[in-house]
Parts: sequence; C-alpha cells; structure tokens
Amino acid sequence: MTRKQAGRRLTAILAADVAGYSRLMGADEEGTYASLKGHRHDLIDKRIRKHRGHIIKTTGDGLLAEFASAVDAVRCAVEIQREMIERNAGVPAETRIEFRIGINIGDIIEDDGDIFGDGVNIAARLESIAARGGICISRQVLDQIEGKLKLQFRELGRQNLKNIARPIEVFAINLDGPTSKATRVLTNANLKQDIRYCKAADGVRLAFAKVGNGPPLMRTAHWLGHLEYDWELPIFRHFLLNLASSFSLVRFDARGNGLSDWDVGNISLESWVSDLKSVADAAGLDRFPILGLSQGCAVAIAFAVRYPERVSHLVLYGGFAAGIYKSPNVTAAAREQFDAMKTLMKLGWGANEPTFRQLFTASMMPEATKEQADAFNEAQRISASAECAVRYLEAVAEFDVRHLLPQVKAPTLVMHVRGDRRVPIASSREFAAAIPDARFVTLPGKNHILLEQDAAVPILLEEIRSFLGCAPP
Repeated sequence: MTRKQAGRRLTAILAADVAGYSRLMGADEEGTYASLKGHRHDLIDKRIRKHRGHIIKTTGDGLLAEFASAVDAVRCAVEIQREMIERNAGVPAETRIEFRIGINIGDIIEDDGDIFGDGVNIAARLESIAARGGICISRQVLDQIEGKLKLQFRELGRQNLKNIARPIEVFAINLDGPTSKATRVLTNANLKQDIRYCKAADGVRLAFAKVGNGPPLMRTAHWLGHLEYDWELPIFRHFLLNLASSFSLVRFDARGNGLSDWDVGNISLESWVSDLKSVADAAGLDRFPILGLSQGCAVAIAFAVRYPERVSHLVLYGGFAAGIYKSPNVTAAAREQFDAMKTLMKLGWGANEPTFRQLFTASMMPEATKEQADAFNEAQRISASAECAVRYLEAVAEFDVRHLLPQVKAPTLVMHVRGDRRVPIASSREFAAAIPDARFVTLPGKNHILLEQDAAVPILLEEIRSFLGCAPP
C-alpha cells in the first residue's frame, strides 16, 4: 500500500473539546460517555457535514475538523454552541457536556489523512482558552468573516498561547444575542462604556474606558482585569455600576492582561506608574482623584508623589506598601509558599480545571458563592496567560513604597476589611499611620475582593462619595 505524499494547503481549522471532561468521567464514566456519543451523533457530526467540513480526527473528549472557508467553520461552531444551550437546558450544571471551540486559518501540512503545523496548534490553543460553551477565533478568522456573518465579538487582546512563538490576537464570539451581557448591563443602567486605546511611553498599547457622566474618578489597574468581561461578572458589576452612577469612571487594563498588549518587555511598578500617566493624558484628565485597589494602592501612591499637582484625592482599599519579597513582616515559610505558587501557576494557569487559579480565589474571596468563585476563576484565565500572570505576581512582590508614604500631599482615605485573608489589615494601618492626615476606615468581612452581598460594600461606596464630595445617585 503506497503512503500518501505530504502536502501543504491553506484551510480553516476547528478544534473542540469538552470542558471539565476528566471530572465528568470521574463522576459518571458511562453516563458521560453515552451523553457525549449522543451529542456527536445527533448534532456535531451532522453540523460539520452540513457546512462542508471534514473531521480529521477525534480524541476521547474532542475533535479536529477542517473547512473550506472560515465562514463555514464559524457558522458550524455557532450552530453547535447555540443548540447545545438548548440541549443542556434541563441538565444539572454539574453533569452538562459543554464544548469549547477554537477556530484558526493557517497553512497546514497533510500527511496520511492527518494535518499538522502552526495553524492546527493555534486552533487547539484557542480552544483551550475559550469559555465553557464558547468560541474563540484568531484575527485571521475575524478578517474573513467580518461583514459576512451577523455576530458580535469581544476582543480578548494579544494572547501568548502555549508553545506558539508569536502573540495571537484573539476574539470571543458572543452567542447570547446581538449584544454581550456587558452591553446589556450598561444599557439597563443607562450607561455607555467607551473603550479606547493609547500608547505607553515604551510603545505598549493600553486599553482604557470611560463610563458615567459625573466628576472624574481614575481607578488604577489591578490584578487581572478585563474592561469588557468585568461587567459580566457578578463579583464586579454591582461595584462598577455604583461607581459609574456617581462618577465618570476611568479604568484601564494593565500591560500584560485584558485588552492591553500581552507581549510586553517591562512589567514593574515604574511601568505601571508611567502607564497611569499615559492613560490620564489620553483621557484628558488634568487633576483628578485616584481609586487604588489592592496592589493598585502602591501605584497610586507612587503616582501621587511623582505628580502631586495632578492628584486631588487618594482613595486606597485593601493595599500594601511592600510586596512579599520586600516586607520585613513576611516569614521565610510564606516566601517559600509564594514561590511554590508561582511554579503551580506556570504549570497550570491556563488549564481547563481551575485548581491552580482556585488558590487565589479562595484567598481573595473565602466567602464567595460557587457561582462567584467559578466566575472569578474563569476571569483570571481569560485575562492573562500563565507567563503574564507569573511576571505580574513577581513584579508586585518587589513593590516597596514605604519611603514615599510621608511625601503624599493629597487628602487620603484608607479602607480595609478587618478579616482580609489575602492582605492583612495591618498593611493599610501602615498606610494610614505614615501618610499625613490620612483617614482610616475599617470594614466588616473577610473578602479581599468585595462581593455584592458583603456588608462592607455600601459602607465603602458611601465613604468614597462623602470623601470626594459627591452626592449619592
């Protein structure tokens, strides 16, 4: 039998797998297998054939298919995911079969009925970062389908995908109607978010947004944000909506995550301070209050000392003056745990199972509901690559602005939750004691990231409005 000659061609590649397949099989092996087989027979294989696709190979929980055009591949994927929503309507969440799909266009090598090459690898990596029941596509796919299919897309920024040499621009397809959940949240509140881009001093592209019509309030970037996705999260939208109802809220995604550039050379306190100035300049802000959350507090302090003429007030919540590598109060055991956590991040940050990200979630919001914890786990995965997340964590560990605290001239409000398990309240007490005339407010609770149900939320919002002289909405 003669072996087929390997050949090259340009094609649209679709990669799909089942989210949480190992967990599903562990809980009910026979039931999961039967359910997956049924979905394949009744839906997926038929849709692929309908759209002139060809299944190249299947694995236990996934498949690889190719299509003559990107339009066919995306139409097929959208039909599959929308019908899966209906098929799962009466199925308990813990037993649902939910697919993740990635689509790319690339030059592939065909050999003996299989396909190889970067085009295939990128499709597989796009599938791995897609949300449950979601679809991620590359810029090349978007260029081919834009204007031909009535779909809405969410920009996920340039992603450093595992084992892919260059950053890939990634877009998620909105499957729940003509507008995203974020758009609906804002529309229902009579608000509109205006996302724009500017260049940092070293050329990095930064995404920033304005929402609201009140006096300006600049919120510093913090741990793994996403300008659009944040609005969809039950853990963030309540807080953001309340701020936007009183202020013209300006936010931006830090370099290395969200909609800002991921492929960056410098991630440091110095770069974040410089980026804050770049965003303020691009947003047309001259003198303004700054809201710093968590590690954003150190950035806000450094900016206020460097540019005192531009900062009218400082509001600092849940912050610290020195990172884990610089703080004299951190034990050797705590540093060892921190280093071990970084290793785990490198190995499993982007994994389908949220085990590694859950370490952060559990410390940041120990009183979260399952829905809130799951949402934050997913937000962390979508907002940054493992490499960026580790670099971000290392940079924060090197923070040390203790020497700057006495130099702060702006009126300052410092707040912290009493039982914070991520950042001890002693850190904020250090702020309040060292910053001249700072006001210190303790809040009830244990969550570092405040949740909608927390008693601290209305207190914090009222303190901010009162401190900045803004009437409640």
